[in-house]
Amino acid sequence: MQAGVIAVQGDVAEHAAAVRNAAAAHDESAEVVEVRDAGIVPDCDVLLMPGGESTTISRLIHREGIDAEVREHVASGKPVLATCAGLIVCSRDAKDDRVDALGLVDVSVDRNAFGRQKDSFEAKMPVTGLDEPFHAVFIRAPLIDDVGADVEVLATVDGRPVAVRDGPVVATSFHPELTDDPRIHDLAFFPGDEVVA
Repeated sequence: MQAGVIAVQGDVAEHAAAVRNAAAAHDESAEVVEVRDAGIVPDCDVLLMPGGESTTISRLIHREGIDAEVREHVASGKPVLATCAGLIVCSRDAKDDRVDALGLVDVSVDRNAFGRQKDSFEAKMPVTGLDEPFHAVFIRAPLIDDVGADVEVLATVDGRPVAVRDGPVVATSFHPELTDDPRIHDLAFFPGDEVVA
């Protein structure tokens, strides 16, 4: 499996390790490539859109022509995992003119709605498709405040969606790559397989 991590900005190494762990749990190997230029995404089986700074990620993927390739990847049914800033970039509406959202996930989001860096927190929560709760790390997390009719809510905190699936895209407000638990990457990239704890 070739996994592309959108690497224009954000926590790239952590996602690379997480997708390798998820693949290994299914007796597969993942070759991870960092995507900074156009021409790489078409060869990828799965994509990761990491956390970081959503305005910077948006600007750079559009400047480099990666945005159209990501849209084509999703249109062909290939999976994407978008986390934190990645969720914002992939949303229908980022509520910020500085973010040219890709419209891949039918949600609107409020950037940093859970607070600033000092308001970061962790929560153990049930996630649809997982047998045991997932320990999630929220850092300057966006809030999903509107969900389209065809979007499946996978997890909530205080009644607010923090993980969703829209077709081949799984998007989270939190950072699953900052734990040793590969199960969110499993949900995104091995949706029909048994999820390994």
